[in-house]
Amino acid sequence: MALEMRDRCERCEIAQLPLDAPARICSYECTFCVQCAEAMHGVCPNCGGELVPRPRRS
Repeated sequence: MALEMRDRCERCEIAQLPLDAPARICSYECTFCVQCAEAMHGVCPNCGGELVPRPRRS
């Protein structure tokens, strides 16, 4: 089962997140740009989970 690689930040919806771009995700695959994740202190606003670096696909 592969991760769903979303291409937009769920907070600002402006940031484009190509598969090779840095992003942060929680265990439910909520996806945020690095700037928004830092502003939220690494906590997902949807589930309260930890936001960690999303693995990159080549």
